[in-house]
Amino acid sequence: MNIRIDIIRRATAETPPWRQSIPFETERENTTVAAALNELNSGGFRDIHGEPVEPIRWDCACLQKKCGACAMVINGKPCLACDTVLKTAAKKGIVTLEPLRKFPVVADLMVDRSILFENLALMKIWTEKEIIMTDRASAEAYDASRCLQCGCCLEVCPNFCPGDDFFGAAGFVPTSRLLASMTGEEQKRVCAAYASHAYKGCGKSLSCAKICPAGIDIEHLLLRTNAQMFRRKHDKM
Repeated sequence: MNIRIDIIRRATAETPPWRQSIPFETERENTTVAAALNELNSGGFRDIHGEPVEPIRWDCACLQKKCGACAMVINGKPCLACDTVLKTAAKKGIVTLEPLRKFPVVADLMVDRSILFENLALMKIWTEKEIIMTDRASAEAYDASRCLQCGCCLEVCPNFCPGDDFFGAAGFVPTSRLLASMTGEEQKRVCAAYASHAYKGCGKSLSCAKICPAGIDIEHLLLRTNAQMFRRKHDKM
């Protein structure tokens, strides 16, 4: 299998991006983008102009679709490199790799996604008391706990812009995990954070649900969490 891998490269955040086209050959039909990047970084490859391929900077950790570190834009779609097969992704024999566009580029395909965790800290998504879950709450909390914080949902969200008050699905999915079983003042605090940073800015396009690499039922979590928020407001009236 012969494929051309086009990579949008950048030496540092300050330097302009440029495209490097690299011929890549493999006999394995199920070769992933992650495997191809690792092979390219093993050395000895040249691009279509005969220039050597310098090490490609990109994030990876588990390479088993569990950490979300290898998220990038593959042929225009945000995906996990470890979960994307070259042959399937190729269009006319070409696979284009770009960094996620809504986060600051560090170098090549590596971006700074620290804002995801800063947003969770701003929302104070934690509990200081023991939580006793019902079977239903446990099922919803388990689904929400599968969020990888990869950023793919934010890449396609028409309402998310880094630095704004709306934190997107990467913010409200972990919130729904706690609200499924919270009560009292803690629930009040988290509901207020959810209203300010999730409910108010969401346009309900559900583009996040369609792109989530973990397959989380985001629509269900959104409906349930919205219902909890409004029920609490009604109870206070």
